[in-house]
Amino acid sequence: MFKSISNKYLRYFTIFIYFVILFFCAIELNFLWLFGYTPDMQDIRNPVISVASEVYYSDGTLIGKYYHENRSPVEYNKISPNLVHALVATEDVRFYKHGGVDFYGFFTSMVSTAKGDKRGGSTITQQLGKNLFSTRKRKSQGLIRHIPVLRTVVYKIKEWLTAYKIEHVYNKQQILTMYFNTVPFGNNSFGIKTASLKYFNKTPDVLNPAEAATLIGMLKATSTYNPINNPDKSLQRRNIVLGQMEKYGYLKKQEYDANVAKPLGLDLSFVDNESTGDSYLRQAVEKWLKKWCKDNDYDLYEDGLKIYTTIDSRLQKYAEEAVAEKMKMLQRRFYGIWGNKNPWRDSKGVEIKDFLLKAEQRLPVYAVLNKKYNGDTVQINKYFEAKKKMRVFTWHGERDTVLSSVDSIKYYTKLLNTGMMTMEPSTGKIKVWIGGIDYKYFKYDHVNQAKRQAGSTFKPFAYLTALDNGYTPCDKFTDKPVSISYTYDGKQETWSPNNADFKFSYMDMSLRWAMGKSVNSITAQVTEKVGWDKIVDYAHKVGIESPLKAIPSVSLGSNDVSVYEMVRAYSTFLNKGQKVDPLLVTKITDQQGNVVGEWTLKQEQVISPEVAWLMLYMFRGGMEEPGGTSQALWEYNGLWKKDNQIGGKTGTSSDYVDGWYMGITKDLVTGIWVGADDRSVHFNSSESGEGSHTALPIFGAFMEKVYADPKSGYTYGPFPKPFVKITKEYNCPSPRMARDSGEVDSSWAPVDTSAVPTQQPQPIEPEKTEQKPPR
Repeated sequence: MFKSISNKYLRYFTIFIYFVILFFCAIELNFLWLFGYTPDMQDIRNPVISVASEVYYSDGTLIGKYYHENRSPVEYNKISPNLVHALVATEDVRFYKHGGVDFYGFFTSMVSTAKGDKRGGSTITQQLGKNLFSTRKRKSQGLIRHIPVLRTVVYKIKEWLTAYKIEHVYNKQQILTMYFNTVPFGNNSFGIKTASLKYFNKTPDVLNPAEAATLIGMLKATSTYNPINNPDKSLQRRNIVLGQMEKYGYLKKQEYDANVAKPLGLDLSFVDNESTGDSYLRQAVEKWLKKWCKDNDYDLYEDGLKIYTTIDSRLQKYAEEAVAEKMKMLQRRFYGIWGNKNPWRDSKGVEIKDFLLKAEQRLPVYAVLNKKYNGDTVQINKYFEAKKKMRVFTWHGERDTVLSSVDSIKYYTKLLNTGMMTMEPSTGKIKVWIGGIDYKYFKYDHVNQAKRQAGSTFKPFAYLTALDNGYTPCDKFTDKPVSISYTYDGKQETWSPNNADFKFSYMDMSLRWAMGKSVNSITAQVTEKVGWDKIVDYAHKVGIESPLKAIPSVSLGSNDVSVYEMVRAYSTFLNKGQKVDPLLVTKITDQQGNVVGEWTLKQEQVISPEVAWLMLYMFRGGMEEPGGTSQALWEYNGLWKKDNQIGGKTGTSSDYVDGWYMGITKDLVTGIWVGADDRSVHFNSSESGEGSHTALPIFGAFMEKVYADPKSGYTYGPFPKPFVKITKEYNCPSPRMARDSGEVDSSWAPVDTSAVPTQQPQPIEPEKTEQKPPR
């Protein structure tokens, strides 16, 4: 066919064109599945911006959806000409002259890139095609994706074909409208309306040239040119966009000069109410799946996935009810203690005078104001002291009020928060996840994001180390002063912990009694005997992942850990010494119902079954030993039926900043933290601020509700019998305490602590307050 062309150059050129056409056709038809999906005309006429993914409880009840809430479409006549001019001048100056692909712009961009001035050659229409149809995502790719250079050529051709189709179906105004409604502006802002409200508190039809240029300037790199996080770079980029607008006649020189001289002029006061359906659980699932989505090229917000979690809807409901009931009560107690006094105090109880100023300076808006007013603190203070209408969280529902910014800081700083997680160790399934008291107002997740001092809930790792290194639950130590010298960071230090009441009984106590009663002095002695380095090793071995300072006070919980880690570590004891990887998601299906992701239990034997069982026996000491710190649970009558057994450990950090409770039943492990988000805000006495008075009541109320529901699947019952033959002595005698005096009864006799006492034990003694590690 080609031989009839006598001119060889023309013949070669014709052959080249012929093969180019074949190549384009092969890409369009996805020949032999080599090139992947290319949008057809039906897709172009009916574009789907995104399909929401859905996340479910384990019983199939819908938890929520993932979709881009911050996407509010607008019509072309609601878009300022300044935005259109800025976009065209910066992204595609020949937009009105080409039919979707600008070959002149493409080749000039290649030349510029070759000279070191890298710039894109994609038209607005091509960018719209990428936004709408994700032509470079893995699901749109074929086998050619494994060939680097050819892969890029195919991407570009698919974008050209898609752009031509778009221009065939839509006019220029419609293309611009779709572009502005789909383009991302960072900070989960999709579309021009959401972005203009978020950054300037204006609708897009009233943006001036400088504001329009700021937003369009972000399109090059939404993080780098974010005006909130990088105001200097954003300002530079804005002025470049303004320069382009002047260059191509969209601004006169006088207008350009006036707009370049303006500050960024952000207004961040817009409150977005579209995320009210969000939750800690929904966000936890997103975070848990982040790596999986990246590895498998899925987008939770666009790909219509169905995600099945391990969360039990009944238990989640009961936990939320228990948290609301007890936290409301705790907040009243907290207000009653401090009254009109400010609760932000140092370790000596002295009010921190510059607390509010530092709180203001940590806010993103402070940097903007500081730049706007050139560091003029008088003007900055006026902003923070100006009264504004706002809606605030209360335990009686949301309330509209008028407060200044500084009053708002005061109000929210005084609110207590919590984190709670329940896991079934035998399956690794997380059954309850409560990241805080209200997601809408407190985004920080107190299950896996927040890390706080664990207090006495960390002591069991010291006793675990002892049991796994030759000690038994019956070995005795004397409650007496302890002083430990050690070297840290090249400095010689001495640590001398006190008990809660700053007294020592000089009594001999078994390890079980000492752990149940939470005696600091004996825990310190155990730490000295087994070595604090070893305690750190064992804590990491059973599930703690946070870095831990290997110092003597580690056993009293001086390090920061998360609720998630603590639940995982405690679950190792109930799971016969096998550490589990907690499961939050079991299965994911795509829009066609195909399983695209599945997770099963992963576990590793890290301590012996014997030591694991002995630790459960030790945990029961909190209920069964005289003065055990879990004994406030006797007040919850709904817990004590059918020989039910519960083990656990309370914890309180220095100055009553953090209150913890770790509860263990025959089936579940639950971890709860309570405190204020700022560590300078705390209770002021053991009667109000200890974990036994803050976190433990939530556990008690929660488990009462679980046991009361026969459909929950969790029943009363004793702890499991020994998993293996127990070679260590454990059924050791404990002294009976006189009911009123608190002294040892001289006629004490051994008691069988292998079963729950039939009568309520003696009054609870104050829980131990951990000492801060030396600095």
